[in-house]
Amino acid sequence: MPRYAVRATTSAPPDAVRRLPADGRSRPRWASGLDELVEDRPAGLDPGGSDGVGAVRAFRSGRTVTGERITGLAENRRPAYEDVFNPALKDYRAVIEVEPETGGGTAITWRGTRRARPGLGRLPPLVLSGVMRRMAADPAAHASGAAHTR
Repeated sequence: MPRYAVRATTSAPPDAVRRLPADGRSRPRWASGLDELVEDRPAGLDPGGSDGVGAVRAFRSGRTVTGERITGLAENRRPAYEDVFNPALKDYRAVIEVEPETGGGTAITWRGTRRARPGLGRLPPLVLSGVMRRMAADPAAHASGAAHTR
């Protein structure tokens, strides 16, 4: 099964980054390519922005709606999730590692495994490489901006 790992760093403290992946409602504001949280498809979302294990979040990007289920939260440091519905991928699982950097700031490593659905050809791996890089860069950039405006 194809694997990926992408890494980004930010000057923001780890706590500013750790809360982002657990908040499905805020994700379209900081994740490029996501237009909105699809309100009629999620389950178990926390109104306070701290979605727990088992929560399902659905996001629209253009005309495509994808969904993910949170499968793990290790002290809010390693959120993990899996694909629930996705027209391009199957067996998708990912984990987001948020660790303090020596000397300040935070490292974000987003890693996972995925397979393209049969019949889609070579397009998904080509498109996904850019998407995966943005997955780590977007929360890093957002947390840096949020950290500087406080």
